[in-house]
Amino acid sequence: MTLEPLELLEKKQGKTLYDYQIDSIEQIFDRIRKFPSRYNLLFQLPTGGGKTVIFSEISRRYILESQKSVLILTHRIELCGQTSRMLDEIGVPNKIINSKVKEIEEETNHKCFVAMVETLNNRLNDEKMELADVGLVIVDEAHYNSFRKLFKFFEDCIILGVTATPLSSNIKLPLKDNYNELIVGESISALIEKGFLAKAQTYSYDVQLRSLKVGINGDYTVSSSERLYGNYFMQEKLLYAYEEKCKGQKTLIFNNGIATSRQVHELFKDAGYEIRHLDNTNTEQERKDILEWFKNKPDAILTSVSILTTGFDEPTVETIILNRATKSLTLYHQMIGRGSRILPKKANFNVIDLGNNARRFGLWESYINWQDIFRSPNSYLESLASDEEIEEQFTYEMPSDLRKKFGKSKDISFDMKEEYLQVLRDGHKPKQAIVNSIDQHARMLAENSEDVFDALELSEELNPDIEYRVKLYTRCISKNTENFVNWLSADYKRQLKQRVRELF
Repeated sequence: MTLEPLELLEKKQGKTLYDYQIDSIEQIFDRIRKFPSRYNLLFQLPTGGGKTVIFSEISRRYILESQKSVLILTHRIELCGQTSRMLDEIGVPNKIINSKVKEIEEETNHKCFVAMVETLNNRLNDEKMELADVGLVIVDEAHYNSFRKLFKFFEDCIILGVTATPLSSNIKLPLKDNYNELIVGESISALIEKGFLAKAQTYSYDVQLRSLKVGINGDYTVSSSERLYGNYFMQEKLLYAYEEKCKGQKTLIFNNGIATSRQVHELFKDAGYEIRHLDNTNTEQERKDILEWFKNKPDAILTSVSILTTGFDEPTVETIILNRATKSLTLYHQMIGRGSRILPKKANFNVIDLGNNARRFGLWESYINWQDIFRSPNSYLESLASDEEIEEQFTYEMPSDLRKKFGKSKDISFDMKEEYLQVLRDGHKPKQAIVNSIDQHARMLAENSEDVFDALELSEELNPDIEYRVKLYTRCISKNTENFVNWLSADYKRQLKQRVRELF
């Protein structure tokens, strides 16, 4: 004898939930009971907090309580499979509506449907499918705007959007226009404190981003990112950061372009590291093989192009490298979230930021007022620091290996801002600050070189420090156009070499 769907559900106890998950479910059901139809509710919970567990349990309880059906919408096929498996685990009979499903037959053992948004939209528009008994529609990754097109088919239902970042992927289509209210779940910092998420140790490397262009989607274009992150200096910085902070750890690298990712692959391979590259052009079997290799190899390095930001869960990841800049808070959280899964021997993970992202958004675990962002997304986006403002905060710190080359110099520090003010106080022209800086660099070179040729060769390694001092000086005199900065940097280096020759 075949059991009816409700009988199957009643025989299952559901999944064991954490206290914060139970609290969220109760809050959501309070709203569902108060507004049983025509109400759109948005729920926020960080990546790794168990959103799929929560909305699967909500589906189970809603079906039992209302005896209506539930529709769960996803935007990627991997998420469809994950959701369906979770529903199976807690005893919710479900059917995936994918491209192979042309119509829904009269079946008694399904009260829950999991659908790809584009597939379902096509079926409903063609009038080949009807889901008349649906009372609750759950939208996974609700910040994507592709779901909006389906709302008109379910105007009498409750719509529950679920996301880690309640900020629309399209600034012109804010979520507040489609959802009546937002319920905020446990914060990242609280989940870390309670032992549900690993703690991130973030290492930021200053990167000049002014060459990047912003596209119509509001984020940096792939083409401009390819030019910046594909150049020799950025590739060297990436390899240096890996070797300095996380060598030998299982590492996931995110890039903004396929060409960059392939260059990263060649860079690490030439340096003797085992690394694989993955993008959306790989076949399903290739993807499966690469991810299996990544799972099983303790020090594996995987370079990819945003394809693993959702629908991918590998708890053994120890380091996330953001080899890209983004203006998307959602993408920032998604990328870092891939390393946040906790294990018995993993309480921490590393984040290497090569895109000034932490300076733009704050640390991953920092407090965010999601209610304010939901109500006034434009105000939040306008409050973010520009690339120019971020770069003004850069401070140069001589790398430890370079500092050893200047070991005979007791003091290598030089405060250009303070020097500029002191020069003015002493009645000298502003340019004297540059002269004093050149003198100090020249003494450092003389103290740590055998002859003039050694000194001139070593001077090339001072270029980052020189450029930093020049930028501070040009800000002091309020003359910081790109042409002037470039000219002054070149002139500084020329005068430094001349001063070195004089000292020898």
